[in-house]
Amino acid sequence: MSKTKIPIESLVILHNNLLSLSARHPDRTKLQEEVSKSFGVSLSSVRRALKTYQKPSLVKRSDFNCPRNLSFSEMRRYCELVAALKIRTTNKKGRHLSTPRALWILENHGVEVDGEKFIVPKGLLTKSTVNRYLKRQGFSPKGLWIEPVVVHFQAEQSNEFWQVDFTTSELQKLSGGDSKSSDKKILLASVVDDRSGTSYQEYFLSDGENVLMALQFLFNAMSPKKDKDFPFQGIPKGIYLDNGPISKSLIFMRVMELLGIEVKTHMPRGSDGRRTTARAKGKVERPFRTIQDSFETLYHFHKPQSLEEANEWLWNYLKQYNAMAHRTEDQPRLEDWKQNLPFEGYRKMCSWDRFCQMAREPYERRVGSDARITLEGIPYQLNGEMAGETVVVLFGLFDQEIYVEFAGEKKGPFHPAGAPIPLHTYRSFKKTSKEKKLDDLFDLAKRLSVPRSVFGEQKAGEDLEILKESGLFSDGEIVPFVPFERGGFVEPAHFKDILEAKLAIASFLGRPLATLHDAQRCHLDNLMTETLHKKDLINKVKAYFELRLYQAGGQ
Repeated sequence: MSKTKIPIESLVILHNNLLSLSARHPDRTKLQEEVSKSFGVSLSSVRRALKTYQKPSLVKRSDFNCPRNLSFSEMRRYCELVAALKIRTTNKKGRHLSTPRALWILENHGVEVDGEKFIVPKGLLTKSTVNRYLKRQGFSPKGLWIEPVVVHFQAEQSNEFWQVDFTTSELQKLSGGDSKSSDKKILLASVVDDRSGTSYQEYFLSDGENVLMALQFLFNAMSPKKDKDFPFQGIPKGIYLDNGPISKSLIFMRVMELLGIEVKTHMPRGSDGRRTTARAKGKVERPFRTIQDSFETLYHFHKPQSLEEANEWLWNYLKQYNAMAHRTEDQPRLEDWKQNLPFEGYRKMCSWDRFCQMAREPYERRVGSDARITLEGIPYQLNGEMAGETVVVLFGLFDQEIYVEFAGEKKGPFHPAGAPIPLHTYRSFKKTSKEKKLDDLFDLAKRLSVPRSVFGEQKAGEDLEILKESGLFSDGEIVPFVPFERGGFVEPAHFKDILEAKLAIASFLGRPLATLHDAQRCHLDNLMTETLHKKDLINKVKAYFELRLYQAGGQ
């Protein structure tokens, strides 16, 4: 019987079943007999059909990937030149030279590589042929920009490296109806410890990323927290953030340098070959996604009344987040942070006052003749020795004090100057060392005399003889004088009445009492009720109006 009566599918199945058996296995004959009975053919016909069975062959030709008009090495070289032209002409939008245009350049002008010129004979290559070989060799538009394999890194110790980032919160508006919140966006700031993955986040009202917000957030992140169950704190050795306005700020870099923090940003675009340098950082972006999915979605049910309430809710959720398992270790994130701290412990953050002194922006100003400078419309009174000089002013971001670098020294703090003093009053400054030297020179100049001999009229010593002969001067003679005596007037120690006391206080303050706040005038009335003693009253007024700095709850 003809072998065509056995379907090719059955022969394929029988062939595959026989492959799993050895050459002398008894089941081979059984399988062949089953096929012969199924299709009504003899056993020899089955064996003959298996012998003549043709396995599926490849569809490709025998001369596949072998150019006809030139060698394979020459074709590969020309494809490399075309691909190199595409890479060299690629712009930021991904547009590059087309294959026909690249072939036209190679055929009519050629290219030079290391002093060697390559010209392709005209008509040798076509667009379809070159594109086909470019795709086979991996030089397609997609294959030209394959990036190197990403290598993940992880810090060895806690607080060794922090990643910092800012994003717009899903909380668009506070339910409290604060007018200030409607004008600004609600930003979510985040810092993540690279070793443990422990995260600290905080909401801010701001028009965008700025240095003031970044410094405030980093101070809160590095300072001890109110919740004792969240001990995350300390100054890191380094931080990583985007190449945004914060990392480009000189005052931000100055504060980080004073704290001993190394600031790292991603490399500029195109500076590391094909590798994308400005890519998203998963360790700091992942907590953002978790907060948006697992926490901020609940704002559809309840919205916080104020920014403080929103931060309280956020910090409560962060305790749950930091209690989750580490990405590789079999322990919670916060526990991993505790166990991997350096042997000496974390570096404790400084106080808010000290931090405010660090966060100062330098300005170069020329001091006026009244020893004053003006910053942002506010006058500041400096020392008298700085009048008319050029100084470097360190303007604080978190307070109204300024420090001044003058003559290689840092002096201050200096506070905003008061109002102009009333007419017919005088306020003198303490004489500086320079003024004292000038006074001595002027005094010496007054006492200095030059003999008439410099004019050629008299000889040296003749002036003294002339004075002696005239009787106006004699050796050892003392001219009698009467010392000045004070009158019997003695200044009283107490003010005559409250009106006189008010006039004296207004003269001391340099401003009318009517311009003071109600609380200040009430306090002055109480002081004048207690005593009218001039010295005691003025000292109490001076102590009351003395400027103080308050630390507003770590803010």
